[in-house]
Amino acid sequence: MPQSLKGTLETILVVDDDEDVLKAVVAILDHAHFRVLSAGSGPAALKLAKKTDGKIDLLLSDLDMAAMSGADLGEAMKKTRRDLRVMLMSGGAKGSLLVLNYGWAFIQKPFVPVKLVQMITNVLHSPNRSQPGGQEFESGKSTHRPAA
Repeated sequence: MPQSLKGTLETILVVDDDEDVLKAVVAILDHAHFRVLSAGSGPAALKLAKKTDGKIDLLLSDLDMAAMSGADLGEAMKKTRRDLRVMLMSGGAKGSLLVLNYGWAFIQKPFVPVKLVQMITNVLHSPNRSQPGGQEFESGKSTHRPAA
């Protein structure tokens, strides 16, 4: 992996109810030198976040999960961790439209590992911590729209 795409030890909470996807994403982010926490559901992620004293820089969550959607999880976590960045991922066709309503980053599954790390780095290092407006990331494309 190119040096410029390696993490700088920010902490990322990865949430996906598909165990294989969760393991793959965690491995990608470990390899890119991020600190990684992981959970298999929204409720489990909330419990883990509550027990975690340190900063969580980014929530990377599947959008469509049985117990709690990634969007609902993001909203719940932002209540107690206002500086948290949120990036959602989905294999579904309508995921990016929902995410635009929140102004959070989005990546379409399946994705290339280097592109995932690049998008996460962009989200973590963008100047606006609140992520307002519509910012959509899709595999290989970046479209920025000004906040309305």
